[in-house]
Amino acid sequence: QVQLVESGGGSVQAGGSLRLACTASGYSKHCLGWLRHAPGTESEGVASIDSGGTTAYADSVKGRFTISKDNAKNTLYLQMNSLKPEDSAMYYCAAAHVYCSGLTPDDGDYRYWGQGTQVTVSS
Repeated sequence: QVQLVESGGGSVQAGGSLRLACTASGYSKHCLGWLRHAPGTESEGVASIDSGGTTAYADSVKGRFTISKDNAKNTLYLQMNSLKPEDSAMYYCAAAHVYCSGLTPDDGDYRYWGQGTQVTVSS
């Protein structure tokens, strides 16, 4: 059983930075990702990283966000810089046993989800 626990959310002014972390325990996970959901919108894949280190980003965050992982600590990170009010959302980390295909697992759906951490960016 895979368990994901996010941390690091909070409130920041536009232009600021936050780093989200997600500890991932359990069986091997080939595709890890960050997704976000703001009220009134659909969930959006933000970034993904596979077991080989290949990353993918949504166009809306390219150049501002960086996904990384520390295998020794079983921790996934999302460094968010130059934050904008439109980045405000609940952020979730997610995992799958298959490899990534762009921002999503190869079979289409992440199987495991964290509880989410809120990010609020004020203008």
